[in-house]
Amino acid sequence: MTLRDRTLSILFSLTLLVFVVGSRLARAQPPSPAASAQGQPSDPQATQPPADAATPPPANDDAEKLDLAEPDYSLVNLPTTLRLPVHKGDFHLSHRFGENLRADDFSTQLQNLFGLDEGATIGLEFRFGLMKGLEGVFLRSNNGRTIQFSAKYDGWHQSASLPVSVSAVVSAEGTNNFGACSNCGDTAHAQALGAVVSHEFGEHGAVYLEPFWVHGTGGVTIPDRDTGFVGIGARARVHGTTYLVFEVSPRIGGLIFADGSPEYAFAIEKRVGGHVFQLQFGNSADMTYAQIARGGNPGGLYFGFNLSRKFF
Repeated sequence: MTLRDRTLSILFSLTLLVFVVGSRLARAQPPSPAASAQGQPSDPQATQPPADAATPPPANDDAEKLDLAEPDYSLVNLPTTLRLPVHKGDFHLSHRFGENLRADDFSTQLQNLFGLDEGATIGLEFRFGLMKGLEGVFLRSNNGRTIQFSAKYDGWHQSASLPVSVSAVVSAEGTNNFGACSNCGDTAHAQALGAVVSHEFGEHGAVYLEPFWVHGTGGVTIPDRDTGFVGIGARARVHGTTYLVFEVSPRIGGLIFADGSPEYAFAIEKRVGGHVFQLQFGNSADMTYAQIARGGNPGGLYFGFNLSRKFF
């Protein structure tokens, strides 16, 4: 077994372990005091909390509360530090049309309805809150039939005493349905380790700094190669439920593809209840961490959209 295969097996096993153990821990949590009190004899004194009872968490520690500065779990492709409540879910649809808007004149773009006639790269993602601060994420993209398993731990949340939120991310991905597709060609595996650091400006928006290390960015042609990148992003709430979003991911070391510029994208989005709808333009169809690390098309500009829905 090669070093890449051993690394893949370890990371994949750890990812599955996070999902299994996290789910069991979540199911093993004791019932809430309100649930425990159901069916008990009525006691007037029982409604009064004891003098030494723990105070409820501050309002900004409630993961289910709407965060106006950070309404979604991603910028365009990069993750955010938004926390997912325990046992809750979020569905995310990514759509990137295939027409390069920089290569065609406006008349051609209009005839193709800005890429709708040119096919699309589609990504389906679902995340689930396994336990407090820990979420598991599954992503499937038709770009190389890629499946990505990841976990995000939201360990630190911005507060009066802490100026930033910090999340840790680990992932493992593989083309051809993570290698399960027979007679589909060689499978390229990659693993990523990163952090997401954000600072919110009240209810007006947030900025992000995201260092990532990705192993296996060379695919099957240049195996066991690494690439580092730093995601830089911002979300600004411009009016009520309307936001402007920007991200860019310059590479900082390792295998850097000569024909690829840093992935970048900008977008306008609208929040409606638990939905967030985003229209975006970018230089690639990147969705997974290895794809982002490989960079974008230096002469490309593509139209697309994201649609997400919270299940809480």
